[in-house]
This record gives sequence, C-alpha cells and structure tokens, in this order.
Amino acid sequence: MDGDFQSLVKACAQRLSQSPEVALAELFDLTAERLVRFAISVTSSQADAEDALQGAFSRIARNPQLLVAAKLPWSYLLRTVRNESLRILQRNGAQKRLRVTAGVGVPTAEQELQKQETAERVRRILAGLPAEQSEVVTLKHWEDLTFAEIAEVLGISQNTVASRYRYAMEKLQRSLEGLMQ
Repeated sequence: MDGDFQSLVKACAQRLSQSPEVALAELFDLTAERLVRFAISVTSSQADAEDALQGAFSRIARNPQLLVAAKLPWSYLLRTVRNESLRILQRNGAQKRLRVTAGVGVPTAEQELQKQETAERVRRILAGLPAEQSEVVTLKHWEDLTFAEIAEVLGISQNTVASRYRYAMEKLQRSLEGLMQ
C-alpha cells in the first residue's frame, strides 16, 4: 500500500473530530475514484458503485467516530464500501461479477490496439474467476493491499485470502500463457 496515500487517508480521518464537513469532503476527494473502482469490482456497475460510495460516506457522516477510531482507516473505508455494494446487490438481486478497467496509454496506434486487446482478454479472464478470487486480485493489484489488509476488508482469515489469491493467480497464469508467447 502506498504509505503516502494511507497517511493522507489517516490524517483526513483524524480531522473528522475537529472539522467533520471539511475533512469528509477532503476524504471524499482523496478516495472516491479508488473506492468506486473497487465497488465496480463488486457490483459490476458504475451506477451501483457510485451509489455504494454515497451510502458509505453517508454512514461515515452519521457516525464519523467509527472511522476516526479505525486502526487502518483505508481498510475501514474499503470494507464500508464493500458492505454497501453487497447491500445494493442484495437489494437488486444482482449477481456479483468483476469488471476491471485497465488504462492504456501507449504512443503508437498498433501498440495501443495490442494493449487494448490484451487488457480486454485480462478483463474477460478476471470476470470468469469466482467473485471471491476477483475481489482479492483487485485489492492486491489495484489497491496494493497486503494480505492482512485484505483479510480485514473482507472479514476473512489471511490464510483464506492467500488461498484465493493463489488459486486466482494459477488460473490467470494458465489463461494468459498464450498471450505471453
């Protein structure tokens, strides 16, 4: 996890006690893009992800002391957004699927096309993983969380996180072997 980012989140969380409105706005600006990206991995919907973010921040606004007291505020935020995402899925009766968006920015059109095709294949492979494995891969590679942090976010043991990650990586490796030749 990027130490600077985590420090900024923690500082915003601590300021919730003194100036809740300002600190909450700063926290939103700092984390919204990343939280929505994570919520999309749970809901498979931009709109539902944004609703989950809104719901999470509403909960925090009603009781900011929970975030202030959190040992790992970033993990707490991720868990709160995940819980809101799951509530939305339950309410909508939707199935969890993962859609990971990967940015491309290469100089030539040929390289860009190749990168887009590769990214699309990776997205399809990730979408084919069980949701539990997809969540772990997203948190590990897109959010740079440790297994301990992922375990806290998902409310499962580190061993379970490690197993899900290992199984996912084995499946990804087998699926991507043709791409890497």
